[in-house]
Amino acid sequence: MATRCLHWGPWLKWPRARPPPARNTLTPAFCQRFSTQTTPQICVVGSGPAGFYTAQHLLKHHTRAQVDIYEKQLVPFGLVRFGVAPDHPEVKNVIHTFTQTARSERCAFLGNVAVGRDVTVSELRGAYHAVVLSYGAEDHQALGIPGEELPGVCSARAFVGWYNGLPENQALAPDLSCDTAVILGQGNVALDVARILLTPPEHLEKTDITEVALGVLRQSQVKTVWIVGRRGPLQVAFTIKELREMIQLPGTRTILDPADFLGLQDRIKEVPRPRKRLTELLHRTATEKLGAEEAARQASAPRAWGLRFFRSPQQVLPSPDGQRAAGIRLALTRLEGVGEATRAVPTGETEDLLCGLVLSSVGYKSRPIDPSVPFDPKLGVIPNTEGRVVGVPGLYCSGWVKRGPTGVIATTMTDSFLTSEVLLQDLKAGLLPFGPKPGYAAIQALLSSRGIRPVSFSDWEKLDAEEVSRGQGARKPREKLVDSQEMLQLLGR
Repeated sequence: MATRCLHWGPWLKWPRARPPPARNTLTPAFCQRFSTQTTPQICVVGSGPAGFYTAQHLLKHHTRAQVDIYEKQLVPFGLVRFGVAPDHPEVKNVIHTFTQTARSERCAFLGNVAVGRDVTVSELRGAYHAVVLSYGAEDHQALGIPGEELPGVCSARAFVGWYNGLPENQALAPDLSCDTAVILGQGNVALDVARILLTPPEHLEKTDITEVALGVLRQSQVKTVWIVGRRGPLQVAFTIKELREMIQLPGTRTILDPADFLGLQDRIKEVPRPRKRLTELLHRTATEKLGAEEAARQASAPRAWGLRFFRSPQQVLPSPDGQRAAGIRLALTRLEGVGEATRAVPTGETEDLLCGLVLSSVGYKSRPIDPSVPFDPKLGVIPNTEGRVVGVPGLYCSGWVKRGPTGVIATTMTDSFLTSEVLLQDLKAGLLPFGPKPGYAAIQALLSSRGIRPVSFSDWEKLDAEEVSRGQGARKPREKLVDSQEMLQLLGR
């Protein structure tokens, strides 16, 4: 994967992070001194895929490094636990690898510690030889349109957190008493949300979806879900696996307008193979005549989903009493430009789409973590060069906060390994502080003085065992704990 270099905005005035010298310029005496006399103390902020893959690579490639992973939640694994759909258990298998990393005698998990609030990045930098920020993208992109604040409108990110048991989203209580839902955005998260809304609840009963969410979905009146995008079939951001799942969803028919695919056959030949296969599947689904059996199945399906292309949200329409969302006004668009530069521009026409639920799925974004850390608010990333934070020696970043919220878990793995390798190069080249550092011993004293008691990985394993035990009665893999106070009580806090 090509390394992406970021050089933006006000942070251009920061001094550049120095690249490591060539390997053959290192003095054997220095390398031996550091490796035999000093244990590199490294901390990673965030315990999602980026954090764990960073820690894994550091532990594997430096036999003395001590890696401490700080996490604001009480439990580890980030979006693997709180973002991956409950009906995709195979994607969560990476947790087994992360568990082995956390059990290493040279690794410590420290949950219930919010960096930037409970301890500052500057304090971490004083205690460790290097600090890696891997805290992901915990916010969503706002629509920025009138009516966005109405009840009945929420982010797909919050909805996903709700059905996956993220404690901060448990008060969401989505109202699914309407017939039609609209999802704005055409990525994998949008399709995940649509699939959960339309999947027969009995198909979700043996997953790790929360019991509260399952109860709400059992009472859902949603029968139609529209997934709306500003551009056309060639620009959708979801992948073919998620599309196939939607097309094959039990009791559900697919609605596509053949007019959206006119003239695409010749253009499909020019695109990369994954995009070609995806667009061909969309084209076939929209245009091929159904056999008698499939036509009968679709005609009797009680639920439906569809893709609406060339439409951009303009306003959430209120109900007559102004108390909740009742629809969405969409600006019709056309495409200008070619290739990656293709953009949607309004035609001047609009259409109103009635619905009782609007879910915004137009992207995640990172937040700044600490005033001492540079941050590009426009791009939502920490300015960096190959993972080195611009102007702050010894500070690194990996994952979405490094490159933006794109790619899958494997992309984050590669990205995190690259940051880890750069850090190790800097360590060998003498670009990081030399001499002993206290590591967690210093931070533990600070946290204790502030009344913060971290959750260890062994603590998590007690909570894990409780979740698995609670799930056994319902033949689920686990019943997630969703209340932070209950978790602490179970740990005797």
